Amino acid sequence: MADLGYKAFDADNHYYEAEDAFTRHMDPKLAKRGIQWAVIKGKKRLLVGEKVNRFIPNPTFDPVSKPGALEDYFRSKDTSVIDLHKAFGELEPIPAAYRDRDVRIGLMERQNLEGAFFFPTLGVGMEVAMLNDVEAQCASFRAFNRWLNEDWGFAYKDTIFAAPYITLADPEWAVEEIEWALAQDVRMVVMKTGPVLGKDGNYRSPGDAVFDPYWARLSEAGVAVTYHGGDAGYARYAADWGESGIVEAFNHAPLKIMLSPDPTHDTMAALIAHGVFARHKNLRVAAIENGSGWVTTLMSKLKKVWAQQRHAFPEDPFETFQRHVWVSPFFEDDLTYLKQYVPPERMMMGSDFPHAEGLPEPTDWVNDLGAFSKDEQRLIMRETPMALSQRRAV
Repeated sequence: MADLGYKAFDADNHYYEAEDAFTRHMDPKLAKRGIQWAVIKGKKRLLVGEKVNRFIPNPTFDPVSKPGALEDYFRSKDTSVIDLHKAFGELEPIPAAYRDRDVRIGLMERQNLEGAFFFPTLGVGMEVAMLNDVEAQCASFRAFNRWLNEDWGFAYKDTIFAAPYITLADPEWAVEEIEWALAQDVRMVVMKTGPVLGKDGNYRSPGDAVFDPYWARLSEAGVAVTYHGGDAGYARYAADWGESGIVEAFNHAPLKIMLSPDPTHDTMAALIAHGVFARHKNLRVAAIENGSGWVTTLMSKLKKVWAQQRHAFPEDPFETFQRHVWVSPFFEDDLTYLKQYVPPERMMMGSDFPHAEGLPEPTDWVNDLGAFSKDEQRLIMRETPMALSQRRAV
């Protein structure tokens, strides 16, 4: 564990959902259309809309992989991996710290963490699984958010900042849900990247004016929006190329990795091009566990569109990006190169603990910041994410 000389703040921690995360508070009338459990051929399976869901290989999370088991693989240091599932190594019974917030705070103290943002493991794959049933989708995430507040809290002891999940599929529901969350001292929300499929069966940009009441609540309250990696529904584009249109964790066909559509790139482009930041000037948006490769391509596009269509923007869109967007890149990314677009005041460490693809010791993230000054390192490792965890006054 790296000795920083100060406590870090991790922008990407995870819990493993309790098995009743989506069912404890679910409306019984919609239970079968939502998320359930079933035993099939002697094995516990997750059902979504009464169909087996494979987003997570073992959604009970018991046993579970050890933190950082795939670090070398994701750094491209281990090129001998043929079967990724075997690379996980020996699994372990799920530790209490992955499901108990008080035990987790004790672990965070040992990890030298003052605070962290907490995100779903299973939850980031469930919206797409219910895209065509908006009523069940909203009911499921309403149930999930009540469970999350009970078991983890949105600002528990000013240490654990769990982000409730918001879908824009029903704009009125989104406003109701954020107003409830604001009353629970929420500091940030988590959402899916990509376009929004509404009740009418049509896709819309998240920058569509129909969503303005929702964005306005967040801007007025100074609450951050996080777009965390998960199933964005973009697998449907891979299906056009003959690949599977279903997202399964740790099952990545080479072509899927190499195809160009990027939901994070497109979402940020839509928020800028459709004027969300111009209309809601206090809005802060963070991309977490989406890497940073999308930043370079987006900057190139912003430069070109600003040169050709200045009349379409109230200011240089690059300046808009730097004022409103925060990024937590992968530790294996070229962080020195990223710095020219995302300064330390907008860059955040995110260990992805306790996932297999993350770091076993969160503060070791600093080891990839050798080209940054000590002051810049402190911003990335502590001050920038800590500031994002606090509501910002208008």
